[in-house]
Amino acid sequence: MSVLLWIILATVLGGVLSALAASLFLLVPESKRVHWIPHLVSFAIGALLAAALLDLLPEAIASGGMANVNRIGLTLLIGLLIFFVLEKLVLWRHCHHDSCEAHPLEEVPHNHSHHQHQHIHAIQINDQQRHAAAGWMILFGDGFHNALDGVLIAAAFMTDIHLGVVTSLAVIIHEIPQEVGDLAILLHSGMSRRKALWLNLLTSLTSVVGGVVAFFALGTAMHVLPYAITLAAASFIYIAVADLIPGLHRRVDPQSAVQQFALISCGILLIGTMEKMLH
Repeated sequence: MSVLLWIILATVLGGVLSALAASLFLLVPESKRVHWIPHLVSFAIGALLAAALLDLLPEAIASGGMANVNRIGLTLLIGLLIFFVLEKLVLWRHCHHDSCEAHPLEEVPHNHSHHQHQHIHAIQINDQQRHAAAGWMILFGDGFHNALDGVLIAAAFMTDIHLGVVTSLAVIIHEIPQEVGDLAILLHSGMSRRKALWLNLLTSLTSVVGGVVAFFALGTAMHVLPYAITLAAASFIYIAVADLIPGLHRRVDPQSAVQQFALISCGILLIGTMEKMLH
């Protein structure tokens, strides 16, 4: 069997298996699923931060070399700004398709003209719209991350078939807990179970695209890999810090705070443990 066929088979199986394993969460009765989603969102925050800070960024630095650390840091900053603008565009789109809340910021004195009597309004994004934006952001970031997984699998198979098989298994094991967290975020964003399942599966299969592209272009494109990995890390950090963590602060009772901290820690611990086992 050719190396390209190995790459395609491994990335297809990896994407399907990790997505289907995560989709078992959909078999849970709706009442229990609704109860567990906030907890899984906390877990997802830990998994996203761990994947970015313990996996992707160290990999980017190792690939790019210490001489390019400043460039990688700059890429991270640019990535955070890109995702800030991207989220604004997603929210803007929702405001033009759905009703957004508005409130008067300022009233002009009555002795002014009719035009000046008009109130200045500020658009307020409600929780549902922010959750929806986070759902689309996680799809983008996860699709990009899975494409990079495809590149890593392709590089391993092009080095040695056995190394490729081991790497593929490692990627599947590594992806399952993260895919569960991503699926919880998609459901939290208001998507139906069917839509969340299919979109999660499609983003998982971007690894096939990454693997095939890497097979034909790996020799000439390796120098951009550290910066692509850094952009994926930026997407995970932004989603966790800007979109998901603020939602946790809506519950300030001590019991919720302890649960959230414990679940975030579990997400970090699981991803961190897998990283140690796989390296």
